[in-house]
Amino acid sequence: MNFAAQFLYSKVLKNRSPRDRFREDEDYDPFWQRDDNKIKKQDASALCDLHCCKDGPIRNGLIGQKPLSINPERLKDFGEEDYLNGDVKTWEMKIVSRNEELLRDALSSIPQSSSSTTLSSYNKLIRFEDISAAAFKIQCGIQKTPCMYSRLSKQYGMDIYLKKEFLQYTGSVKERGVLYLLMSLPQDQQRKGVIVTSDSNFPMAVAYHASELHIPVFVIMSTSTSPARVKMCREYGAMVISYGTTAKDSQMHARRLAQENGYLYLEEEDSAVYLSGLGTMGLEVYEQVPKLDAVIFPAGGHCGLLAGSAAALKHLNPHIAIIVSFISPADVNTCLPQGVESESFPVLQQSLRAGHPIEDQAFSNHHFYGDVSGLCFGSNSLQLTGKLVDKVVAVREEDILISMLRLLEYERAMVDAEGAIGLAALVAGKLPELKGKRVAVVICSGNLELHLLQQCIARALTLDNRVCRFSLVLSDCPGDISKLLEILAREETRVLDIKQERTFVTTELFTVEVTCTVETRDKIHTAQLRNAVLERYPTAVWTER
Repeated sequence: MNFAAQFLYSKVLKNRSPRDRFREDEDYDPFWQRDDNKIKKQDASALCDLHCCKDGPIRNGLIGQKPLSINPERLKDFGEEDYLNGDVKTWEMKIVSRNEELLRDALSSIPQSSSSTTLSSYNKLIRFEDISAAAFKIQCGIQKTPCMYSRLSKQYGMDIYLKKEFLQYTGSVKERGVLYLLMSLPQDQQRKGVIVTSDSNFPMAVAYHASELHIPVFVIMSTSTSPARVKMCREYGAMVISYGTTAKDSQMHARRLAQENGYLYLEEEDSAVYLSGLGTMGLEVYEQVPKLDAVIFPAGGHCGLLAGSAAALKHLNPHIAIIVSFISPADVNTCLPQGVESESFPVLQQSLRAGHPIEDQAFSNHHFYGDVSGLCFGSNSLQLTGKLVDKVVAVREEDILISMLRLLEYERAMVDAEGAIGLAALVAGKLPELKGKRVAVVICSGNLELHLLQQCIARALTLDNRVCRFSLVLSDCPGDISKLLEILAREETRVLDIKQERTFVTTELFTVEVTCTVETRDKIHTAQLRNAVLERYPTAVWTER
């Protein structure tokens, strides 16, 4: 079925009930066929019943049946210190269809291995038909998030549309790939269960959707994981086990449990199934924003979202520019393969040049960075990115913080670093060629921990020249501080804090050192205040940001 026919087909189905649509889907799906465990036609409707009801789709976890309880006795000695020495049990899948042209021959150079030990060992070909099939199957289980015109458009001189994937139930776009991955599991593996580790957005998506599909799910987290994340995974329906002091300890323990109990160990790898699920976001962006000129993606989480969605967008319109925003401690001018001019992160350059993913050992593992740290590519997404991406730009941490502030102020959206990194490319002024064009920015994640929120906003206000601090020395006489406050009131500033130091003053006796922290409207207002203060107190010292 070509894209035009499929698009018409989906429009007709909009007026039909979800059950009727999935009856049609039984004869529609020619793409995924398993070698050893072929799913019967009844299984497809059974999977749909987990997400659909007679009156329409069930969203936000409102499901009629209670998820099956997880029996803790199924775990064998999960507190032992021994680690896994063998391989984890896996299943295999082949992608079969009619001979059709691959997406821009993006994966023509990938070697096919004869044996497999992980999910990435599935057939590595990804086509537009795979993404379309994924969109059809997961439509009842994920939100079709809005791609809305932003009030930031006038400020940056272009039509900005924000794809708000942080509105997914778990606050992350990764739900798309996870749901399709879980729905593609064989029935026997669904009964046995899955196991996952790490404290990123991926295990939270697995915890929620596995519970909704009645699949037993276990999440192994290190003792250093944020209590809020542990609580969230438990509320989603997973059995959470704290083990080890590092992520590596919990990962090795999860692999051992998977081998002993027959669970499928899931990790965020760029298998064809996972990439196809993530690619459904690209289909929605193309449908929601007509005459689109460019899409800005964040680089993080093995770049699966970038690879899958870029494949869909380039197939529908090769003229759409795919731009990647990447966090970098320094800007490096270089020329990437395929003639891409970029200011990019050294790891990104090295990965594209070497043809395989390279991990940056020096990258910070602070919770602020979340899923943007670690490996920037999987092997499959690396091949796709080299063919489909038009430009890569580097942004600084300061740009990301200001981007988070802009989204909170103008869009009432509280996002994390991964969610804000796309807009940061526009905030930093790295894309002047997009002036006057229609640009979609992917806001892919909104799982910012509360203890970081206050620090990020306070720092962003300082970087945006809206909070400033200065110190000056006054004589310790009645009325001197009131004169300073009069100047601040006349300049219409808001005093956030004022401190007086009399004991540890290095100037002459009977003086007081006053330190003021004030809030201003913008950079121009800050400059006006500074001139007014220095005119009255020439020795005033301003604290640089």
